[in-house]
Amino acid sequence: MAKYLVIVESPAKVKTIKKFLGNNYEVAASNGHVRDLPKSQLGIDVEHDFEPKYITIRGKGDILAKLRKEVKKADKIYLATDPDREGEAISWHLSKALKLEERKNVYRISFNEITKNAVKASLKQAREIDMNLVDAQQARRMLDRMVGYRISPLLWAKVKRGLSAGRVQSVALRIICDREEEINAFIPEEYWSLEAQFAVPGEKKLLNAKFYGNEKGKMTIGSQEELDWILESLKKENYQVLDVKKGERVKKAPLPFTTSTLQQEAAKALNFSTQKTMRLAQQLYEGIDIKGQGTVGLITYLRTDSVRISEEADFAAREYIQNAYGEKYTSSKEENAKKSGAKIQDAHEAIRPSDITRTPVMVKESLSRDQFRLYQLIWNRFAASRMSSAVYETTSIKIGAGEYRFHVSASKVAFEGFMSVYTSEDDEKGENNLLLKSIDTNTKLTLNGLEEKQHFTQPPAHFTEASLVKTLEELGIGRPSTYAPTITTLLGRRYVVKENKNLYITELGEAVNNIMVEAFPVIVDERFTANMESLLDKVADGAIPWKTVVSNFYPDLEEAVQAAEKDLEKVKIEDEVTDVICDLCGRNMVVKYGPHGKFLACPGFPECRNTKPYLEKIGVNCPKCGKEVVLKKTKKGRKYYGCEANPECDFMSWQKPSGEKCPECGGYMVEKGNKLVCADNQCGFVKEKQK
Repeated sequence: MAKYLVIVESPAKVKTIKKFLGNNYEVAASNGHVRDLPKSQLGIDVEHDFEPKYITIRGKGDILAKLRKEVKKADKIYLATDPDREGEAISWHLSKALKLEERKNVYRISFNEITKNAVKASLKQAREIDMNLVDAQQARRMLDRMVGYRISPLLWAKVKRGLSAGRVQSVALRIICDREEEINAFIPEEYWSLEAQFAVPGEKKLLNAKFYGNEKGKMTIGSQEELDWILESLKKENYQVLDVKKGERVKKAPLPFTTSTLQQEAAKALNFSTQKTMRLAQQLYEGIDIKGQGTVGLITYLRTDSVRISEEADFAAREYIQNAYGEKYTSSKEENAKKSGAKIQDAHEAIRPSDITRTPVMVKESLSRDQFRLYQLIWNRFAASRMSSAVYETTSIKIGAGEYRFHVSASKVAFEGFMSVYTSEDDEKGENNLLLKSIDTNTKLTLNGLEEKQHFTQPPAHFTEASLVKTLEELGIGRPSTYAPTITTLLGRRYVVKENKNLYITELGEAVNNIMVEAFPVIVDERFTANMESLLDKVADGAIPWKTVVSNFYPDLEEAVQAAEKDLEKVKIEDEVTDVICDLCGRNMVVKYGPHGKFLACPGFPECRNTKPYLEKIGVNCPKCGKEVVLKKTKKGRKYYGCEANPECDFMSWQKPSGEKCPECGGYMVEKGNKLVCADNQCGFVKEKQK
C-alpha cells in the first residue's frame, strides 16, 4: 500500500508523476481550485475585518471525498500544485478543506518542470505553505470580487444584464478605447520620398540612394511644391561621394521566453491567440506521450516573468550548442549571467525546453501540428539565447549634390551566430551584395533617374492581442497569468472584436467604457492599477499585510458606487421608443442592447418576440445617392457608416461623414475630433468644425 500521497492540480500530470515516484506514492488531482467565494453574494465580511467566506465549489464535493479517503491512508502528504501564487493558494485551500492542519506530516512541494529529476528533487526541498504568496492571491481575488460585484449591477441597470466590470479588464478596455479615439481623431499629413539611381564608374549595377536633406541636416519634404523646388535644383548639380563609412554591428542573442514574450511572438510568428498559446503551452508542460519515452513534460512552467535559467539547464544548453554548432556559436557563461540581470533570485525560470537534447524533429511525430510549432518556437528561442551574437558588416555612404544630401546604408550578415537557429520579424535578413566595391570618397556619380513618391502619415495601429499584452506588461497592469483571461473576457463579452488580428471596440464596449470612465475613473486609471499590482507584489514578499490593501481599497470603491447609484436614480432608465411599428402586433418597437450592440425589440415580450436590426440615422445624406447614412456594424460588430439603400448603394466609411462637401475636390468630408477632413487622402483638405 502507498505510504505517501502527492496531490497535484491537473489530472494530466497524475500518470507522469506516478511513473517517476513508483509504488510507494499515490498521486491524485484536485482539478484546480476546490474552494472559492460564493457566486450568489459578495462573500467578504466588510464589517468584520474583511474576512472572506469560502465555500466548496459546486461539483468538487466528490473530488474532495476521494481525496479525504486517500489522506486517511497516507503517512505523508505532499501538496504539489503549480509553482505560483495561484498554486500556493490552491494548496492552502486543500489544506483547509481536507483538514490537513491537524496532521503533522504535510508538506508543500513545487517543481518548475515535470521531469523525474525535478519531481524527485522537490521532495528533498519540501517546505511549509508560503502564506505570503497565499495572501497575495487572496488579496487579488477579493479586489477583483469587490470591483465585479459592486460595479456590474450598475452596468446591468444602465446598459444590459449580463455585463461585467473587472479590475484589470476595465483598464484594458479603456486602453483599447483610447487608442480607437486616437485613430479616429488622426489627421494624415502629406510627405514625399525621393530616391535616386546612380551609375558608378566601372560598375554595371546601379546604386540606389535615398534623399536625406541638406548640409544642415535631415529634411522632410512636406508638399509637391517643396519637392518640385528640390528637383529643379538637383538638375543643375554634380553628384559625388562625400563619405564612406564601413563598420560592424553586433546583434545580441534574444532572452529566453517569459509568458508575455511567448504570447507576443506566438501571435506574430504563428498567428496564435493568447488563449491558444497558453492552452498549448499547458499541454507541453503537463506532458505529452512521446514514442519510446512515455509521457514527458516538454517545457518548464508557463507562467513566469523571469528570464533566469538554472545553472544545470544553462550548462546543458551550451554543451549541446558546442557539439551541434561549434564553440564559435556558443555564448560564454558570463554573457548569459549578464543577460539574466538583477532577477537572478527569481523563484521561476524562463520558459524553456525541459531537455535541450530533445529537439523538435525528435518529437514531431508525437505532437499535433500546433503543439509542434509552439515547441519548436520555444526550443529555438532558448537555444538562441545561449548562442553567440550575430555580426553585421555595415556600410554607410553620404552623397553630395550641391547643398543637398543623399544617403545609402546597407548591411550584410558576417556571422550568423544565434540567427542560424532563431530569427524574429524584427531581425534583419541582411543583403548578399553589401555594396559596390569600387565606391570610395570623391567617386563621381552619374544621375540615372529620380523617383518620387507621395505618402501620408499613418494613424497609430489598432491593438493586436500581441501589442496589447506588450502594453499591459509595460504599464505594469496584470501579471503573466492574467493577460490571456483578460483578453478572452473582453472578446467573450463582445466589448471588443477581432478582425485580421486587430482588436476593435464595439458599440457595447464603448457604452461600458463611457460609464466606467465617468463613474469610476480610479478603477480604469492605468497608474492606480499598476500601483495595485506592485502592492500585491509587496504582499507576496511579506512587506505589507494583505488586509491593509483590501481595507484601504474598499471604502473608496464603496463611495464611488454609492455616488454612481444616486446619479443613476436621477436618470430613469427606460427603453427608447422608436417610430418603427412591430409588423406582428402593431406596437412601437424599442431600442435594446444585445451582445452585438443595439437592436429593435417589441415591448410586448414575451407574448411578441419580434426583433429587427437597429439602423441609427445620423442626419447626413449619402454622398453617392442622396439617401440617409446609417450607423451599421460588420458581422463581427465593428462600427461603420453606410447607406440605408444598401445593397443598391455601396457607400461606406469607417469615419462619420459630415454632410459637407470638400471645397478643394468636391468629395465628402468626415468628422475627426474638432476638425472636418476630406475623405480623400490625396486631397488632404482640413478645416475646423463649426460650433
